[in-house]
Amino acid sequence: MQAPQIYVDADACPVKEEVVKVAERFGLVVTFVSNGGLRPSRDPMIRNVVVSKSADAADDWIVDNAKANDIVVTADIPLAARAVAGSAHVLGPTGKPFTPDNIGMAVAMRDLKQHLRETGESKGFNAGFSRQDRSRFLSALDEQCRRAVAAAQT
Repeated sequence: MQAPQIYVDADACPVKEEVVKVAERFGLVVTFVSNGGLRPSRDPMIRNVVVSKSADAADDWIVDNAKANDIVVTADIPLAARAVAGSAHVLGPTGKPFTPDNIGMAVAMRDLKQHLRETGESKGFNAGFSRQDRSRFLSALDEQCRRAVAAAQT
C-alpha cells in the first residue's frame, strides 16, 4: 500500500503549522487546498493547491484526490462526511476524529444548528480556538499518522 498523505482544507485552518510539524516526523506529504492566499513553501513535502472560488471547489478537490487511509484535516462537516465515506482518516482542527460511527451525528447536529441560525433561534457563535484544542489536535494527528503509516505497511 502507498504511504498515506495529509490533505488540509486550508481556508481558515488554524493548525497548518502543527500539520507540517507532525507530517515531517512521519515523512508524509501534506497538500494544503485553498481558494487562494497560501504562502508558498520550499519544502518538497508540502504542496499547495489553489482551486477556483466556487463554494465547494476545495472540498471537491480533496474528495477527488484523497484515497483510503489518507488523512483529511477539516472543520467542514459535509467534507468530513464525504472523506469518511471514501475511507480516509478525518480530523477536525480541535482534534476531534470523524469516523463512520460518529459522522452521522455530526451531520445531524450541523444541520440542526444551521436550521436554528436560519430561524433566528441561535446566534451561531462558535467557541474560540484554545491552546487545549491545539494540543488535542497535535496528539490526535500524531495518532492518526501512526495508524495510517502502520496500515500502509501491512
